[in-house]
Amino acid sequence: MKDEKRHPFAGMALMSAILSQLAGAVLLGVFSGRWLDNVLNTKPLFLIIGIFLGLAAGIYSMLRLIQHFFQEKK
Repeated sequence: MKDEKRHPFAGMALMSAILSQLAGAVLLGVFSGRWLDNVLNTKPLFLIIGIFLGLAAGIYSMLRLIQHFFQEKK
């Protein structure tokens, strides 16, 4: 961030967006993994896979959001 002055609410909005994307992706992975475990009767397997996939998707989404936030205006 160069000499730009950002509004303080922009940082709060960024943090809340990061939190909601990370939490939402992990929760979606957990619930879809539990559902697949119940359907296929493989109790911890898809839950663990869902947690890791949700975490990876959340981190990827977070990095793209931060990149977009700090991108220079053209």
